Amino acid sequence: MELRLDGKVALVTGASRGIGRAIAHRFCEAGADVMLSSRKADALADTAAWIEAHAGDRRGRVAWQVANAGEPDQARACVAATVERFGGVDILVNNAATNPYFGPMIDIDQGQMDKTVKVNQTALLTWTQEAWRASMAERGGAVLNLASIGGLSVELGIGWYNVTKAAVVHLTSQLAGELGPGVRVNALAPGLVKTDLARALWEQAGDAIASHLPLKRLGEPDDIASAALFLCSDAASWITGHTLVIDGGALVIPSGGIG
Repeated sequence: MELRLDGKVALVTGASRGIGRAIAHRFCEAGADVMLSSRKADALADTAAWIEAHAGDRRGRVAWQVANAGEPDQARACVAATVERFGGVDILVNNAATNPYFGPMIDIDQGQMDKTVKVNQTALLTWTQEAWRASMAERGGAVLNLASIGGLSVELGIGWYNVTKAAVVHLTSQLAGELGPGVRVNALAPGLVKTDLARALWEQAGDAIASHLPLKRLGEPDDIASAALFLCSDAASWITGHTLVIDGGALVIPSGGIG
């Protein structure tokens, strides 16, 4: 079954690289008009040009707006620019994230804690509020939040990041309960995906990590983008409040058989 988003308008945060870029590309390829957002204009311009060159003949339109996901005034301006450019917002993908600290959670400082919460947790609600007020309250839509399997498990080194991702899981359920039936809210919980943000986790030990997964490979951004397209399409019209794990089987613990 071909999944299409013709006539839809999507806004993707953190869209200039990694998972956000892959989602934006897949949505445009499926016919959606896509507003790309991130902190750097040159990266956004390059991403927009790349998507336009690779999304095929049935693609939607692409535009971009610089915005720091953690700044409410910039979120408001980006949503307003999307409505002005494309007429509304049907799909919001809260993808932007940060991880300024790696190490034991007991040693993280206040500034690192605050920045992680601001971008990974608070911003998701802020962007959803802005999309709701500007468009979705009237015309409905779908919100997709990027969580992580780290929010469902315990992992050394990125504990506070994972705490914020656990909050995303609950935020998703809460918003789904509040915004239905007009707006569906779901989340994706990726495992280890080969992105720049996760480079420290996979660059040196990627093969060893993959060898322990049931599917024997790390994730690629397109693996996540395919699931995002499904959850934001009409094929998922009776799914809301759900967090879909996409991890190559990382959360599976083999039993070793019976007897």
